[in-house]
Amino acid sequence: MDHFFGSFVRQFRVGFGLLAIVSVCIFFHPAFAQSSGKSDAQPSDPTIVLFGDSLIAGYGLPEQDGFAPNLAASLKKAGVSARVINSGVSGDTTAAGLARLDWAMVDKPDLVVLELGANDALRGVEPAQTRKNLEQIIQKLQAQKTAILLVGMMAPPNMGKEYGQEFNAIYPDLAQKYDLPLYPFFLDGVAANPSLNQQDGMHPNAKGVDVIVEKITPAILDALPR
Repeated sequence: MDHFFGSFVRQFRVGFGLLAIVSVCIFFHPAFAQSSGKSDAQPSDPTIVLFGDSLIAGYGLPEQDGFAPNLAASLKKAGVSARVINSGVSGDTTAAGLARLDWAMVDKPDLVVLELGANDALRGVEPAQTRKNLEQIIQKLQAQKTAILLVGMMAPPNMGKEYGQEFNAIYPDLAQKYDLPLYPFFLDGVAANPSLNQQDGMHPNAKGVDVIVEKITPAILDALPR
C-alpha cells in the first residue's frame, strides 16, 4: 500500500485543509450537478451517474479536463453513447453522500459509479461508520434496481496499520456481500506520482485523469446493464 501513498501522506495536512475549504456547506440540489453527457443524447442511451467526492467532481481542473467528460469520450470511443452525469461534490464524506443520495438519483440512472470514502479516511472517521454509510447507499440503490460499480479507496498509512486494514477491507467486503462489481482503487497508477497529480499531491491533474479513465473504462463497460 505504501507505494500508492508516499507523497500522498506527506501532503495529508495540506490536503485536508484544501478539502475542508472546498467542502459544500449549502444544501445540495441536483441542479448543481454537472452533466457531461452528449447534448444530443438519445432516450435509449444509458445514463451513468458518477457519485462521489472531489476526485469525481474534477477539483482544480477545467471542466473539459475532468473525469466525467473524459469518461464519456472514452465510452463513446468504445462504442457506447451514454449520458454521463457528474454528481461529485468536493469534500463529501460517505455520510454527506448518503444525505444527498435521493436528490442525486432524480435522473434514474442505469448505473451508479459509487466513489466515496477518501474524506472519511482523511478525517479519521471510524471504518465501521464508513461501512455503514456505504451499505445504506448500496441498499437504497439496489432497492431501486440500479446497477452499481463500487469504487474502492485506501486509507493513508499514517492512520495506522489497524485502521488501514479495517478501512481497506470495506470495499471488497461490501462487493462480495451485495454481489457488486468492484474497481479496487480509484487512484490506481496515479497516487503518489507527482507528474500525474496537482500541487496538493492528492488530486489528479489532466494527465492523471487520462490514466484513471483508461484504467476504469473497461470496468464501467462491464458494469453497464445489458
